[in-house]
Amino acid sequence: MPTPATNPPTPATNATTAPLDSTPDTPRQGRWAALAVLSAAMLMTILDGSIVTVAMPAIQHDLGFSPAGLSWTVNAYLIAFGGLLLLSGRLGDLIGRRTVFLAGNALFTAASLLAGLATTPGLLIAARFLQGAGSALASAVVLGILVTLFTDPAERAKAIGVFSFTGAAGASIGQVLGGVLTDALSWHWIFFINLPIGAATILFALRTLPADRGSGLSAGADILGAALVTSGLMLGIYTVVKVEEHGWLTAHTLLLGALSLALLAAFALRQHTARTPLMPLRLLRDRTVIGANTVQVLTLSAMFAFQIIVALYMQKVLSYNASQTGLAMLPAAVTIGGVSLFFSARLNTRFGERAVLTTGLVLLLAAMLKLTTVPVDADYVTDLLPVMLLIAGGGLVLPALASLGMSTAKPDDAGLVSGLFNTTQQVGMALGVAVLSTLAASTTRTHQSSGTPEPAALTAGYHTAFTTAAVLLAAAIAVTLTVLRKSRHS
Repeated sequence: MPTPATNPPTPATNATTAPLDSTPDTPRQGRWAALAVLSAAMLMTILDGSIVTVAMPAIQHDLGFSPAGLSWTVNAYLIAFGGLLLLSGRLGDLIGRRTVFLAGNALFTAASLLAGLATTPGLLIAARFLQGAGSALASAVVLGILVTLFTDPAERAKAIGVFSFTGAAGASIGQVLGGVLTDALSWHWIFFINLPIGAATILFALRTLPADRGSGLSAGADILGAALVTSGLMLGIYTVVKVEEHGWLTAHTLLLGALSLALLAAFALRQHTARTPLMPLRLLRDRTVIGANTVQVLTLSAMFAFQIIVALYMQKVLSYNASQTGLAMLPAAVTIGGVSLFFSARLNTRFGERAVLTTGLVLLLAAMLKLTTVPVDADYVTDLLPVMLLIAGGGLVLPALASLGMSTAKPDDAGLVSGLFNTTQQVGMALGVAVLSTLAASTTRTHQSSGTPEPAALTAGYHTAFTTAAVLLAAAIAVTLTVLRKSRHS
């Protein structure tokens, strides 16, 4: 069981002048209250990322989205979120993580109101972009705050388990809640629900999060580096999410992809020569950081198959409505949440993060392999419920990855490493959106052109996506075993 920190607590007010290169002395009770605030903010962000998926048909019907335009309700969010994370993490190190966290939550909450009031496709897409920007500001510094609050290894493992619970379960809970709200009220409420959560998060963050002054903008904001990496990431994510429309080897994709790579190469060169780089290249020489982020990209790319494609399969093939789809996903939310909240910290402490990560990935792989055989007339209990239980592996994977990704971060780099970790999350999801959707759609079209009925053609397309997801998870297992070093527990 986790043991309390041995250092005697000091008043929370002492943290108001604590620089980022020191750990705020926050009372034990105050640290857990701060963790609750950080978890609430992450829950709101993750919910928003998944709650939209089951409401998309209603949004399309109400606002008159074209099929291609509808995808931008997700893509606009991903582009802003993924593109701004590194800059947001660095801003947290420079001007204070608490300040950046509060600003991000305020922007996200205001943008949620705008999204809920949207009456045109353009207004909703703009609001989703602003939501993504707010999420980037808040999410980029969350892990950095957490690791400076919890310095005892056992307490940190427990805190990361609680924090990861919100991320692991939030995606599935979002689908459940999205379906219920859409059917019972309207799709507008999937955004309005963020308002009380956002307001409460800001209020309690002001009371519980230790203030930090940061090192100051004079320490080096690297504006040129920020512009290069932000534009490169945004263009790269834009290119990925447009692949479904333009194809992989078209002039459009190749040109934008090459430009994105050129911008990122220029950023790397800038980091090599800048006096105060935005992302010191020494971070990329850390085997644990590189390994954990690579596994995260592969895993989240694969998990798009579960979070989105399973929901589409239920609605388009099995004819579930939004509420039925959300409720069908509920066992996954319960198992993921239960594992991450009650077991992950103990298992990480007992056996080491690498062993726990590998076990979780094997469970996810088994779930994807099961999905490759789902029939057109699937029975929920025999064909889908086992998947919902095996997906509990996500409750092991995400806490272990978060621990590994932040394990070697120095205090003054915590915001940046946190931003990098969150960036790879968004890159993974964007890749999943593009790759798996494109492969599924291509396979479906091939079957339809040969006269296959639509339900069977759709199922064949989804099988292709699930098979690809299984390959990605197998690759994640290989990276875990070969790149990530064994801990002293493994």
